[in-house]
Amino acid sequence: MTNSKETSHADIDESISAKQEMSGLQAITRSQPFWVAMAILVMAAVMSQVSDVFMTERNMFNITRNFAFFGIMALGMSAVIVTAGIDLSVGSLMGLTGVVTGLVMQQGYSIGLGFAACMGTAAIVGFINGWLIAYLRMAPFVVTLGMLAIARSIGMVISNNKMIYEFGPDQDLFEWIGGESVVGVPNPVWVMMILTVVFWWVYRYTTWGRWVFAVGGNQNAAKMAGIPVEQVIVSVYVLCSLCAGLAAFLLVGWFGSVTNALGVTYELNVIAATVIGGANLMGGVAYAFGAPIGAALMELIRNSLLLAGIDALWQQFFVGLFLILAVLLEQIRNREKS
Repeated sequence: MTNSKETSHADIDESISAKQEMSGLQAITRSQPFWVAMAILVMAAVMSQVSDVFMTERNMFNITRNFAFFGIMALGMSAVIVTAGIDLSVGSLMGLTGVVTGLVMQQGYSIGLGFAACMGTAAIVGFINGWLIAYLRMAPFVVTLGMLAIARSIGMVISNNKMIYEFGPDQDLFEWIGGESVVGVPNPVWVMMILTVVFWWVYRYTTWGRWVFAVGGNQNAAKMAGIPVEQVIVSVYVLCSLCAGLAAFLLVGWFGSVTNALGVTYELNVIAATVIGGANLMGGVAYAFGAPIGAALMELIRNSLLLAGIDALWQQFFVGLFLILAVLLEQIRNREKS
C-alpha cells in the first residue's frame, strides 16, 4: 500500500512537472518574438538560396552590427511602451548626444569624458521628457515630438551645422569600440546582447520591473497599490534616452565622424522594431528579447532588398507592412484571450 501511494505521488509530481514544462513551452511558442524569429529564419533560408553573398562572413558581420544599434535603442523604447508611453525624440537625441561626444573629444579630452558627456546629455533630456509627462500630465506624443525638434536644433547650433571627424588622442580606441569585433562578433552586438540579458533579468526579477508593468497595466490601480507611478514614468524615459545615447556613442565610433543629421527618422524604426518584437502600444506588454529580434528583422529586410536588387526605397514599405501585421496579430491574440 505504501509503495502504491509513493508511486501515486511520484506520478502526480511527474504530471505537474510535465504540465509546467508544457505551459512554459506554449508560452514561448505563442509569443510574438517567437514567430518573428521564425520569420527571420525563413527569410534567411530563402536569401541563402537567392544570393551567394548573403551567408558570407562579411555580410553577417554587417547585418548584426547594423541592427545592434537599433536593438539597443529598442530595448529602451520597450520600457517606455510598457507604460503606455512613446518617445519620438530618440532619433534627434541620438544626433545631439553624438555631436556632444564629438565636440568634447575634439577638444582633446579622453574617451571616458566623451562618454560621460554623451550619457549625461541623454539623461537630462530623458528626465525632462519624463518629468513633463509624469508630473504635468502632458501627452507623451506631444512632449517627445517637441523634444524631437528641440534636440535636433540644439545639435545644429552647437556644431555650427558642421561635420566633426577629429576625436583627439583616443580616436583609434573610439573607432575600435564602434566598428571592430571581439571573437568575430561586432562590439555593438556584444553590448546589445549584454543589455538584453540585463533587461530580461530586470523585467522578470526586480521590483522596479514589476512596477513598470503594473503602471502600464493600470496606472490608477498601481497608484492605489502604493507604487510611485510618477517616479517610474520618469525612470523609463531616462532609461530610453540613455539607450539612445549609448547607441549614438557606438554609432559615431563606427562612422568615424558625426553630423547633427545623425539619427534622422530613426525613431520610426526603433518604435517599429519594438512593436514588431511584441510590445503592445496600449501598455503592459513587452519582451526584452523581442526588441533586438524586431530590429534584426528590419535589418534583414533592408539587406535582403539590396542583395535581391530591389530598390532600397521599398524598405520602409515592408517595415510598415510588418508593423501593421504585428499589431494585427496582437489584437487577434487579445481577442482569443478575452
